[in-house]
Amino acid sequence: MRKRSLVAASELNRVRLQEEWQSMTDGVHSLAGRVKSAGSLASAAALFVAGVSAWRCGKAAPADRKPSWFRTALKGARVVGSAWLAFRARSR
Repeated sequence: MRKRSLVAASELNRVRLQEEWQSMTDGVHSLAGRVKSAGSLASAAALFVAGVSAWRCGKAAPADRKPSWFRTALKGARVVGSAWLAFRARSR
């Protein structure tokens, strides 16, 4: 009787583990899909910002003047965009 009870409990635990594993796998797939779509949006935004930056590129500011936050953000977006595109190219 004790052996049957342990086998039944073991079977229940196995089924629960399979359900939890499936639930976790589904969550990981969902997260991966969100990351891919966010990555696509980030890539498009970085390309847009880089394009705007190239279009707005005018004469350089004087050396004694502090750079604007907008120009600093554009430079950062360019770097992030380039890194992102390089990272995506490697992963494919």
